[in-house]
Amino acid sequence: MSYTAPTRQMQFLLDHVVGMADVAALPGFEEATPDIVSAVLEEAGKFAGEVLAPLNWDGDQQGAKWAEDGVTTPDGWKEAYQQFTDAGWNGLAFNPEFGGQGMPGLLSAAVQEMWHSSNMAFGLCPLLTQGAVHAIESHATDDQKQTYLEKMISGEWTGTMNLTEPQAGSDLAAVRASAEPEGDHYLIKGQKIFITYGDHDMTENTIHLVLARTPDAPAGVKGISLFIVPKFLLNDDGTPGTRNDARCVSIEHKLGIHASPTCVMSFGDNEGAVGYLVGEENRGLMYMFTMMNEARLAVGIEGYAVAEMAYQRALAFARDRKQGPVLLGSDTDVAGIVNHPDVRRMLMTMRSQIEAARVMAYDCAAAFDFAARHPDEETRARFQRRGELLTPIVKGWSTEIGVELCSLGVQIHGGMGFIEETGAAQHLRDCRITPIYEGTTGIQANDLLGRKTQYDGGKGVDELLEDMRLTHESLGSADVAAALKAKAALGDTIEMIASVSQKLLAEKHPAVAASAAADYLMMMGYATGSWAMSRVVLASQKSDDDEFAKLQIAVASFYFDKIAPHARAHCLAIENSAAEYYELDQAVL
Repeated sequence: MSYTAPTRQMQFLLDHVVGMADVAALPGFEEATPDIVSAVLEEAGKFAGEVLAPLNWDGDQQGAKWAEDGVTTPDGWKEAYQQFTDAGWNGLAFNPEFGGQGMPGLLSAAVQEMWHSSNMAFGLCPLLTQGAVHAIESHATDDQKQTYLEKMISGEWTGTMNLTEPQAGSDLAAVRASAEPEGDHYLIKGQKIFITYGDHDMTENTIHLVLARTPDAPAGVKGISLFIVPKFLLNDDGTPGTRNDARCVSIEHKLGIHASPTCVMSFGDNEGAVGYLVGEENRGLMYMFTMMNEARLAVGIEGYAVAEMAYQRALAFARDRKQGPVLLGSDTDVAGIVNHPDVRRMLMTMRSQIEAARVMAYDCAAAFDFAARHPDEETRARFQRRGELLTPIVKGWSTEIGVELCSLGVQIHGGMGFIEETGAAQHLRDCRITPIYEGTTGIQANDLLGRKTQYDGGKGVDELLEDMRLTHESLGSADVAAALKAKAALGDTIEMIASVSQKLLAEKHPAVAASAAADYLMMMGYATGSWAMSRVVLASQKSDDDEFAKLQIAVASFYFDKIAPHARAHCLAIENSAAEYYELDQAVL
């Protein structure tokens, strides 16, 4: 089956829940008029459904191929990428100074969902380029920006992020790649692993951003520098010339995303790979976090985006599959297992959480738009805290529930879901990487509790609670059933977040706090989802389309009744945390 972008849903959330008009009013976003936003969504949906989705299954089965002279992508990949760049999709949210279209990150978040729903393995390539562009734009010299950004923004060149080494995964303090100064450049030597699109045949050049250590660098993360290492060195006229000493020596055989080459990159097997320092020596990790944090939001979008495609496939199957009576004891068969109560439970479980995750991702993207463009300094700082607070929740919660929902998609197919030919299993296989890369869920949880909550004394959380209370007050005068459910769920949410956050802020035992972090993240995900769906209810009550509003309210009501209670379970788990579980001898494990 193909993919149908939920553009109506996206437009509703952008216009009436998240506030696209407020974002478009920011300086520099004047081109993001309602007509333009609507046209972008519609055209992106067509491209995703007509060009990317038809390649998804074949790309998975064929996979990327490694050879001595380079990696080749599956049939149709090069042509699709050319169409992608010719249509300007790669430059949607980039700086117009370097050829971008200057659209808000909020609109880009909606469009990115379509790429990942229709073909996650394809969408990973522009995702990495996007992060590399922003790292160079934020930290490189003017000459470096002029040299690389226009080609990367157009999509003529792609970008990568080279952090991980065999002995240095999440612990980047263990990075050993070296960088020896030589004239106006450095010679990079070392090996990097898990490099998405580290080599491919879709563009004429690839710009690697590589973490490495200079000779006199201090130990640990304080001694890491960032370098631009092109696949092909540039001629005087800016065109690709001599091949650099940087090669893909193998690609990984993975559970999913088979069409996306995950490369082992070797730098400097011969004379050394030419690299150019970004910014100052020993500040590379800080620079790379510009790229990593953006990638974390994008991966969170991937989580619910793949679940959206799994939902569409499961719904189509459930409508067509006829199997047994609807209720136990009935002798009446009906067309489609979609009428079975348990199948409807699973479908609504999928749909309601996808929508909550979508609102949360949009909120996060909008927060960073405000943080970058709002004229008031205090407002910018507040939105920066909001975006930073939501990033680990979006990345961690959306990917964890994404895997669960893709698994439900297999379950709805029954035995056929376990058979590759139905396509249901591919979504589960592809989505499984999302809670892992760009920082595992445990890392996101520690970031949320530590850097984003404890370090500022809970200021960002308090500001989130303030906005939740405003929504709760807006629900106060409503007397319809959905609004009453929303009010009750949101009230419970506010109480939980406030009490649990204070408990963890006061926790003195570091192991207890660290062990509770994952539950805290998941609680915050489900609870923030209640806030998202409460706003959906408020917006739906003002809709002129009664049928659409009825559907939205039904989905939100299901979330309040069936999904929101998961937050309470995580709250109880946090309250039951005890040091004894983390002081056991390893032999017990």
